[in-house]
Order: sequence, then C-alpha cells, then structure tokens
Amino acid sequence: MAPMGIRLSPLGVAVFCLLGVGVIYHLYAGVISSRFASFRQRRTVDLRDLLAVSLEAAVLGGREVKLVRDENGLNEKSKGKTREGASEPLTMGDLQSHRKMFNLIKNTFPELTVNSEEHDNVVDRVTWNRDIPADIQDKIEGGRDVPAESITVWIDPLDATQEYTESLVKYVTTMVCVAVDGKPVIGVIHQPFTGFTAWGFVGQGSNMHPRSSYSVSHPKVIVSRSHSGKVKGYIQDAFGNGTTVIEAGGAGYKVLSLLEMPSSEAGSIDQADVYVHITFIKKWDICAGAALLNALGGQMTTLKGEDIDYSGTPVNKGGLVASVGVDHKAILERLPNWDPEKH
Repeated sequence: MAPMGIRLSPLGVAVFCLLGVGVIYHLYAGVISSRFASFRQRRTVDLRDLLAVSLEAAVLGGREVKLVRDENGLNEKSKGKTREGASEPLTMGDLQSHRKMFNLIKNTFPELTVNSEEHDNVVDRVTWNRDIPADIQDKIEGGRDVPAESITVWIDPLDATQEYTESLVKYVTTMVCVAVDGKPVIGVIHQPFTGFTAWGFVGQGSNMHPRSSYSVSHPKVIVSRSHSGKVKGYIQDAFGNGTTVIEAGGAGYKVLSLLEMPSSEAGSIDQADVYVHITFIKKWDICAGAALLNALGGQMTTLKGEDIDYSGTPVNKGGLVASVGVDHKAILERLPNWDPEKH
C-alpha cells in the first residue's frame, strides 16, 4: 500500500502560507519593537543645549512673574499650609511662569522627566530658538551627551511666592536644575526684577564666583523668614549668641547671598557666610542652588552632611547646610544634633 500523504487544496496552501508569513511577521515585529525600544532608551541629550534651554526657560518664566506683579494681577489663592503651619500662596505669576518654563523644556526635550512646583494642563507651544548665549559658548564645550533617562529636571516657576505677594520682590527668583543620576549638574537662578541670571555647570564653568573672604568663627547665617521655626536658637547654639542671623525669603536668593555678585547687583543682595535650613524643603527649591555651589567648589548637604539625591520624591527631609569658600565639614561639626522629621 502506498504511504498516505497530505494533500492541500489551493485554498489550504494559501492559508498555510499566510499563517507562515504571520508567524514570521510576529517574530520580526518583536525583534524590531525591541530594537526601537532600545534605541529610545539610548537617546542622549547635549547638556550644553540643555543649559541654554534652562537659562531661556528661567528668563521666560521671569518675564511672566514680573508682568503679573506689575499689572497687579496676582489672583492670589492658597494651596494649603506647610508642615510648619505657614500658608502656601499660589498666584497667576506662579502659573504663567510654570506654563512657559515647563512647556519650553518639554517641547524641546519631550523625553525628559521634568518636575515643577506647579501643575497645570495648559499647553504652550513655546519653542527654543536654538541660540546659545555667548558666555556659555565661551566656557562650555558642546557634545557633552548623556542618556535622556538619566536626567531629572527640577523647575521652580516662582521661588518666594509669599514675598512676591508682599511686594518684597528682591527675594523672588525663577530656577531650573538639571540632575544626572540624582546629582545636581546644571543650575540656573534668575532674578525677574533685576534681570540678572546666575548659572553653573559642575566641572565645566559658571558666570559666578565665590567671594574673596568668609567667616567661619563668627559667620553670618542666612535662614528662611517664613519657615524659621526654632532656627535662631539652633544657630546660636552652634555659633554663639552673637551670631548674625539674616532672615530672607527664597532659597534661590539665599544661595546668591553666598556668592560674589556683580557690582550692579551687589547692593540688592544680603551677604552671608552660611545658609542653613532645619525643616523639610522641596528639591525644586534647592537643586539649582546646589548645582551652582558645586560648580564653584561649594557644597549643599543635609544637616548630617549627607548628599541629597535629586531624583525620586520631591521632599528633602534632612534640612540643609550650604556653603562655598569655607571648610564645610568644620561647619557641620559645630551644628547640634537635630532631626527635622521630629520638628
């Protein structure tokens, strides 16, 4: 008897062929999809470009902040209260600045994680004009590419909102920070009401300088005027009853107080030797200042001297100590034990 065979009709042959093509398609589609996903993960960003965009974002946001204040269109509301019981105001200046800053960065680098103090669904089609300021071109080389997934951008559309509502505008800043693998690398602090902008790129350069001298034995310590709590007693325990304690608004302003300001801006900024904060503080408040200080050889740590991770959750629970041009460790050694989570 002849062996049995399988005979396919023309229709069966067609179906078999289609099934085979389908299997092959799915196999290759999986490979292609995997390769595209890998390609997306490997996308890089030139940090010099991101510095230029960050600077432009801070300036654009600052224009909105000033315009709203000049037109007295604050439309002030409350976001609630801080952990210490202080009111947290929200104004049109915060929102308008956020829309410009957030959208400019996301429109230019849509793959980046951007964390802002404010949240808003209004889309602004603002785009980067591709200009790189001359001082950045002079000091920073291009081609400093890093993987996009390693970058976290923190923006503060209006630092010192409380003071903004009180017309204490010298304390007001807009800020952008770029962290790579949780470390602050680029910091921009812009003063909307003077037009001055400070920037720093860790390991590359800055348009700022430390002052020529600081005092550690009897330092001038700058602290928050709105969240001061028990900080005065804490400072006096550390440095003595005669220590000068400067109360000021805005974390950005406090960092600038540690630096050498241009002669045209010097009179409008307090001069301090150390910046101390003993309660919780958000990372969009401090990341830009940390990057700027690090670019100048300074430091910003928790009260225990720990590095602050600028990825993940927005809250820094360890307080902070910021300095430049001094022995940071020597300052930390004089501070009393203090747990911000218990106060």
